[in-house]
Amino acid sequence: MRQEAYPGVCLVYSSPCFLARKDRRITLRRRVPPHPQDAAGRDGQRRNPRRATRSSVTEAFIPRAVLARFFPSLLFARLFFLSYRQALLLVKQSTYICRNRICHRGRDSSRCPAVNHARATSHRQVMAVFGRRPCFNQHGGAMSTSPLFDAPHGSSDLAEQADARLHNRDLAPVPHDRRTWTGYSIFAMWMSDVHSVGGYTFAASLFLLGISGWQVLIALTVGILVVYMLMNWVGKPSYMHGIPFPVMARVSMGVMGANLAAMIRGIVGIVWYGVQTYFASKAVATLLLLFIPASAALREVSFLKLDGLGWISFLFMWIFQLFIFQRGMETIRKFIDFCGPAVYVVMFALMAWILSQAGLGSLSLTLGGKTLTGTQQFAGMGNAMLLVVSYFAALLLNFGDFSRFARSEQQMKVGNFLGLPVNFIVFAIITVIVTSGSASVFGSMIMDPVAIVAHIQNKVAVVIGSLTFIVATMGINIVANFVSPAYDLANLFPKHVDFKRGGLIASILAVLVCPWIFVDSPKAITIFVSVFGSVLAPLYGVMMADFYLIKKQQVPTAELYTMAPTGRFYYDGGWNKVGVAALVLSGCISVGWELCTQLLHALPENNFGWLIGAVAGAVLYVAMMRFARRT
Repeated sequence: MRQEAYPGVCLVYSSPCFLARKDRRITLRRRVPPHPQDAAGRDGQRRNPRRATRSSVTEAFIPRAVLARFFPSLLFARLFFLSYRQALLLVKQSTYICRNRICHRGRDSSRCPAVNHARATSHRQVMAVFGRRPCFNQHGGAMSTSPLFDAPHGSSDLAEQADARLHNRDLAPVPHDRRTWTGYSIFAMWMSDVHSVGGYTFAASLFLLGISGWQVLIALTVGILVVYMLMNWVGKPSYMHGIPFPVMARVSMGVMGANLAAMIRGIVGIVWYGVQTYFASKAVATLLLLFIPASAALREVSFLKLDGLGWISFLFMWIFQLFIFQRGMETIRKFIDFCGPAVYVVMFALMAWILSQAGLGSLSLTLGGKTLTGTQQFAGMGNAMLLVVSYFAALLLNFGDFSRFARSEQQMKVGNFLGLPVNFIVFAIITVIVTSGSASVFGSMIMDPVAIVAHIQNKVAVVIGSLTFIVATMGINIVANFVSPAYDLANLFPKHVDFKRGGLIASILAVLVCPWIFVDSPKAITIFVSVFGSVLAPLYGVMMADFYLIKKQQVPTAELYTMAPTGRFYYDGGWNKVGVAALVLSGCISVGWELCTQLLHALPENNFGWLIGAVAGAVLYVAMMRFARRT
């Protein structure tokens, strides 16, 4: 019997194939892939070659409108139903159809003969089946707005087409076979961020606001649920496109204007990287004095206002962290998978010891001695809620640096839910129990967990507790203060700086900041946090308003890596002047608010700065973009 073969691309396995017509049946046969990666599924798991070599698509006389309306997702779930006439028509045109694109295995569409042929023909057949038209780039090929079929599979060809000023291996979209972060990995990341000395002190401080314990828990729950929602918003575009924060910033700020956003976030991360390293080095110095008392003589030598023991402890932590960071994101994932649970073990053990010493009757969920009126209590709850949002302000920008490695959006949301609402509330309850119990056990309330551990008359307990909180500090340094500057510096000079070099540069700059001098000046810290922190909020508002309200979640990934004047995100010489203007104006509003409340005290002290900055950035950006008739 005569058999006709037509070249095409497998709609089931997304790989080169041919369709053979034989006796009113279309048989889909898969060719041997040229690369091992092509034999892997979208989840990176190896397919059974015997089961993957052949499948049949029988004739199904289902109305095309029903297919287009109710079964679009089934096209990519190995349940692709087409009538014989429709399938034959599409195959003869050598057309490979995805939801929003015509492509060839995710590679650059301008190099695919099938795509070029399809572009020259009418789009009516495509629209008849799918109800939408493919999107083409300036090179004549199709371009995806759904990177689950685009960027993760096309990184090799994207590297050939991308501009060297915008692309390197670490800034490129993450392929699906490298997306190894499960829901537990995201959960462990949040544990590493929250379970630190700073996180402990912050959680305990919420119970010092003068409101009752149940009011604090309500405010804390509402605030962390808001953070959970905001994190899902900012994590979705980076997961979809597999790109880090500085690349995502190109969507709203332009391919070159994103450097401004990267610099703002990078400066904050570098300074706090040095500060957290210095805090961890204090625990190292405590251990040295405990086991090597003669090391106290090193305190007589000083350089740049830091004694010899401090330098040894600081450099030890600096080198140890750098060794882990230079191993790459996979090693970082494994490390933070250990950090968060390790701190939980010590915190539960510490809570059990406090309860055994103080008893249940001495515990209280209200640590402060203030007495507030009804209005003041309501204001205190709002203040506590906004404090929770402000605590996560930095990661609200660059959470995409981690979500790009998530295996699925559902895994990301599950990890966020366990790591934010559930984990934060449990950790806060443990914190207040330990802190309130310390007043009964030691005679005064101690807010520092390392100091509580040091009061225990047991060397083994002191060592375990100190090492645990050293690891915890390293965990938050990785999550909040290292990964972002590394990507931000790589974005500034992608041709010469990759993720590892960016991390090395960030580490060196963190030493040059001399964080021990910085920490000894509370006023300097207040000014720094107020000014730079108030700029992060407008940047978040601009980026989210652009992606969800202006771009409608449609971002052509390849356009993020081109400097062509006709590029989608080239705007005005690589800068989106509207985005920069909205950022500057909203930044002035938020910075002015912080200065009036925190420093000048012209307004009552409050924590509305982040909310005002984010809302102002979003509103101004949307209004100015629509006035300029830009999309």
